Amino acid sequence: MSVFQFQQFSVQQVESAMKVCTDATLFGAMAPIAGGEQVLDIGAGSGLLSLIAMQLGAGSVTAVELTEEACRDAQHNFSASPWSDKLTLLHQSIQLFAAQSKMRFNLIISNPPFFEQHSKSPKALRQIARHTDQLSHVELIHIAASLLDEAGRFYLLIPVHSVERVVTTATDHGLFLTQRVDYAGFEHNQAKVAALIFQRSAEMFVHRRLSIYNAPRIYADESARYLAPFLLRFSAAAASVG
Repeated sequence: MSVFQFQQFSVQQVESAMKVCTDATLFGAMAPIAGGEQVLDIGAGSGLLSLIAMQLGAGSVTAVELTEEACRDAQHNFSASPWSDKLTLLHQSIQLFAAQSKMRFNLIISNPPFFEQHSKSPKALRQIARHTDQLSHVELIHIAASLLDEAGRFYLLIPVHSVERVVTTATDHGLFLTQRVDYAGFEHNQAKVAALIFQRSAEMFVHRRLSIYNAPRIYADESARYLAPFLLRFSAAAASVG
């Protein structure tokens, strides 16, 4: 599907290596946005998380993306959205951005490359999007710590098997885990990915599990609550009830 239509925006993904998926959409929908935040989206891809952040009430989003192909999709999506004047897309590495930027952000979000020692995709763009060759978790955390303001939050989606190592690295950089949500497809499944929130202060830690589905294509109540403002299927359901 080259265009994924949401209730308030659409995501063209003609050239982007990684397509819209449930985990990424749910991760975005659960972003800790109270309203007015200056957000940095690291590895923005087609711009999905940036657009969700704006719908949730972010003040502005700076989206940094390495690949030219994904940038073309993201620029189209930003320009066509209701928030085009509050979305800034930068085609460069996050390393270069961090070295040059004097900005500090209230919230940094990232759905980064997952795999470090797995077999590589033969498609170059998908390999960059899925693997940490261009941006290791250690480097990502170091950059996030340098760009986050004192009261800010770093919001990250990673595989469950990487959590312990990432938390240790983050702590070494003065970022403390305050929330972890493990995503499982169904109640009987093991969780494969976790959404993490880090802050500079070591507050009370909350760890919980979220099952996405009750049955195939039937969302569980909690995931449905987060996704309802975004997915068309919920808009259609509400219209039919009305």
